[in-house]
Amino acid sequence: MRERYLRPLGQSLHAFAGRASRFLADQSAGGSWSYQLPPPARWNLRWFWLDGLFASASDSIITSYLALFILVLGGTRAQVGALSSLENLGAALLLLPSAALIERLGRHRQVVVFTSAIARTMLMLVALLPLAVAGPTAVLLAIGLAVVRTVFVNLSIPAWTPLTADLVPLRWRGRYFASRNIIMVAAGMISTLLVGQIISALPEPGGYQIALGLAFLIGMAATYTFARIQEPAAVAVTTDSQADRAEPSDGQPRAREPRLSLLTELRRYPRFVVFTAASAVWNFGLNIGGPFFNVYLVEGLGAQAGTVGILSVISSLAALPGHRLLGPLVDRWGARRVQMLTGLLIPIMPLAWLLVRSPWQVVPINLLGGFLWAGYGVSTFSLQLLLTPEEHRPRYTALYQVIILGALAAGAAVGSAIATHWGYRAVFIGTAVGRLAGALVRFIRLPDPLADAANQKEW
Repeated sequence: MRERYLRPLGQSLHAFAGRASRFLADQSAGGSWSYQLPPPARWNLRWFWLDGLFASASDSIITSYLALFILVLGGTRAQVGALSSLENLGAALLLLPSAALIERLGRHRQVVVFTSAIARTMLMLVALLPLAVAGPTAVLLAIGLAVVRTVFVNLSIPAWTPLTADLVPLRWRGRYFASRNIIMVAAGMISTLLVGQIISALPEPGGYQIALGLAFLIGMAATYTFARIQEPAAVAVTTDSQADRAEPSDGQPRAREPRLSLLTELRRYPRFVVFTAASAVWNFGLNIGGPFFNVYLVEGLGAQAGTVGILSVISSLAALPGHRLLGPLVDRWGARRVQMLTGLLIPIMPLAWLLVRSPWQVVPINLLGGFLWAGYGVSTFSLQLLLTPEEHRPRYTALYQVIILGALAAGAAVGSAIATHWGYRAVFIGTAVGRLAGALVRFIRLPDPLADAANQKEW
């Protein structure tokens, strides 16, 4: 009698486990479309998906709680702003030399693994600081180690971006990054919420130390999964667009073009120039307020670390339908249209903070903001991959990143000065104006990059 009921139950569970396994396999590769790719390319997409999961869980802890940890150590709002400026300036100084080295080496995966491992090691050192020093010394060392971490994170970008362009075919980028971003949002949401509760339950600064230690461990898991990716030169990915390949179909390297001056090269890519300039304006405005929203929650509204974590989770929850709906829309409408839609609405968010009088009034802001930022992120990255010259992608990725980092550093410095002299409300107005200006520059000056079959060399 028992076997009569247990056997069908076991068969049902086995069938369910099989379907769940197939679903996870499909989602981790971006969807069922990935079966059109060779098995090695599909495995690369899975490892890249897992890298996003672990990296997001680690980075969400850092984004939510590192600035608060510095305040707990005795830092000031001016030092929090200085941290953001120094991080961006330090990375900007080294990005172009790094890109030149990466173009010479051509080993993108190894560069990303090496730099990410060093960056994540800095987190453990920051976590251990209160055991050795205290007071202003601890604050300065924490800022210094955080700057080193961000510098190495950014040094990996000239290698990471070309590798990403080679891993993910153009025609499915919106769908793949929507799937990857959904799991990244879910992982970040869970880690932020759980770590926020740990911090609230433990005395300061012990909770923050455990949080940063967890960020280190989870981050090293991301480094391991990225290390499992095969170099795309060894994996043939057949697509409908030659723009998806870093090498010709015969596997032979392209003939080396004569080196031109930077200004001469940039004249060949006016869309890239407009995109970069508009992004610089956007990010300058973005970082006028970027470092200060969570600080305002704590200092201005009296929120606890757990509350900050919950509010961050709310934003992440809203991003899930944002990726699900707006990610595929990038493939259908085009990245520029989705970016325009979201970019013109996002500046409303900082202005809404002017009306906030308690931490929980931030909930509707984070709901709308999380949804819009999901679409903005996918569309912007798709545009960057599309507009960056393929044959010198590490160099132009580094140039783009240097300009963006400079804009972020300048924005943080301006925001710090505004917060110190005029308060947070002036910061919110300033960041809204800057974001709107960047969105309008793109809207007015940047044509659709797909108009000429995604090849801007014809300009």
